[in-house]
Amino acid sequence: MLIAFNKPFGVLSQFTPDGSRWKSLEEFNFPGQVYPIGRLDAESEGLLLLSDEAGLNPILLHPRQGHHRIYWVQVEGVPSASALRMIEQGVMVAGRPTLPCKAWRLDPPPALPPRQPPIRFRKIIPDSWIAMDLIEGKNRQVRRMTAAVGHPTLRLWRAQIGRFLLTDEIAPGSWRFLTPEERGSVLQH
Repeated sequence: MLIAFNKPFGVLSQFTPDGSRWKSLEEFNFPGQVYPIGRLDAESEGLLLLSDEAGLNPILLHPRQGHHRIYWVQVEGVPSASALRMIEQGVMVAGRPTLPCKAWRLDPPPALPPRQPPIRFRKIIPDSWIAMDLIEGKNRQVRRMTAAVGHPTLRLWRAQIGRFLLTDEIAPGSWRFLTPEERGSVLQH
């Protein structure tokens, strides 16, 4: 089985509570024997897949497979074309270069539900939205990439895995089983 979960802010991508202020996946009544495929840190939101099929992990997560994940990222400031090129060419994260990716501005910004708690607002510092299409997922990679080019991440939303786009029909904190066609779209590059 393959499940799409719209992970809200403040939820860990694990079933075991860790004693922190964050919720765990155990609070969302998933069927038994499923586990998350990949991770989103507690401060990130959006599409998280869960499955009972261990074979999906290497297919969807190993960079050698070239499986795309698209993130919508609200950043501090407005990245220039050269900053986006730097992201695309790869930046150093934890002492290692990231793989090349695609990055572009999202204008108009995506229509996402409000985050709880809301993003901090600063009158004198503008914010903007970019999209990033990655085939790898190191720990806090998107946040580190935007910070490396001088545009810290304010909000991070995983919008798509493969060709499956998270839509507003799955509200934050909700999940559903994917149809065979949707499963196919997840597995497509």
